Amino acid sequence: MKELFPAKQVMGLVFSLVLTLVALLVHFTDMSFAVGMTILLVTAFIQAFLQLVVFMHAGESKDGKAIYTNVFYGFIIALVTIFGSLLILIWDM
Repeated sequence: MKELFPAKQVMGLVFSLVLTLVALLVHFTDMSFAVGMTILLVTAFIQAFLQLVVFMHAGESKDGKAIYTNVFYGFIIALVTIFGSLLILIWDM
């Protein structure tokens, strides 16, 4: 019966809920903008990684290393796009 209970998924759900509560706590408490954004960014990246590993089963296939490489590549492309847009549209460079 133990092998039928999805303990990994339940723990992932609980941890995701805890991270969401931390984000709500940032919203409802009076803290500086820099501290609040730092906490939100850290919890967002942790939750994205948790979703990838636990619920999308990224590490359970033979291509686990390729999946993580593709995610990292996508992250780099997103950063280049965001900072390139900021350079052109806001910072006038």
